[in-house]
Amino acid sequence: MSQKNTNVSVEKELHAKSGWLMLVVTIVLFLASVLLIISFISDMMQLDALGLEPGFMDFGKIFAAVLLVIAGANLANGFFSLQPGQARVCVLFGDYIGTVRDTGFRWANPFYAKSLGEVETVENLGSMVTGIETPTTKSHKSIISVRERTLNGERIKVNDRMGNPIEIATVVVWHVADTAKALFDVDDYESYVSMQAETALRHVASVYAYDHMEDDDNTATSITLRTNIEEVSDALQAELENRLAPAGVAVSDARLTHLAYASEIAQAMLRRQQAEAVIAARKKIVEGAVSMVDMALRQLSRDGIVEMDEERKATMASNLMVVLCGESEAQPVLNTGSLY
Repeated sequence: MSQKNTNVSVEKELHAKSGWLMLVVTIVLFLASVLLIISFISDMMQLDALGLEPGFMDFGKIFAAVLLVIAGANLANGFFSLQPGQARVCVLFGDYIGTVRDTGFRWANPFYAKSLGEVETVENLGSMVTGIETPTTKSHKSIISVRERTLNGERIKVNDRMGNPIEIATVVVWHVADTAKALFDVDDYESYVSMQAETALRHVASVYAYDHMEDDDNTATSITLRTNIEEVSDALQAELENRLAPAGVAVSDARLTHLAYASEIAQAMLRRQQAEAVIAARKKIVEGAVSMVDMALRQLSRDGIVEMDEERKATMASNLMVVLCGESEAQPVLNTGSLY
């Protein structure tokens, strides 16, 4: 029976010392080593002037100077600087110690790793020449950016809830919230964000229909990709937050930047939209014409202007409907005789 992996990294706060104090200490060590070397040379010159051979204890100063130089060099290897929006992940011999977010000139243990998080990649040049993909490795630097980043996704073709092929694209604003998860729980968090953004977009696009015309909902109240941009964006952001949480990445915003029918059905859908628009317009025209005819007949009968039987009312209603609903201007015909 397999066990669930509980090896989940959590960022630990670590405060680094000020680099200026350690810089003074380092300079003092180097100056002390220089003074010891000068003193050793002076002692050798004095022994040579007296005609004496130097003994083993006479080389103590040079040994001390070497040790001071080694100590100063190691201390100098611990200096680093952080700008606003940067953090340094400290790893000591494979163990995660913590993350430094203090900005400015800092000093930490010189044995902290400078690069970590090896990622297996493919060397493009080698594959182009030999036709064989050669795996290589690259390493993330220990100093990473926690600033806001923008991922402008490419247009992809997916099927909406009704099965219609559509083209859709998104832009995602994200940043690294947990540096430990970003570097230790996934191989390459930048590639992870790119891949999961496309996966989330495909899933959200398949949940909703493009428009109400392709929806069987007669009340036209369901959420669609075209008419409910805010709701779709919120759903996309929630999906991304859920998918990117294992990588320690937080999503600040997610919006659709492109939405259209695929080219193979775009013309057919355009004609359908035009037909729907014509039907809706005709419906409004007929409703208005019926209301106007009813108002005209009621007013004529109420004021006693014209006495009409049912046949004359039907004839007048027909004529008014033709005039009000016709696309071209009506041409009046004057009847100088009787109505019959």
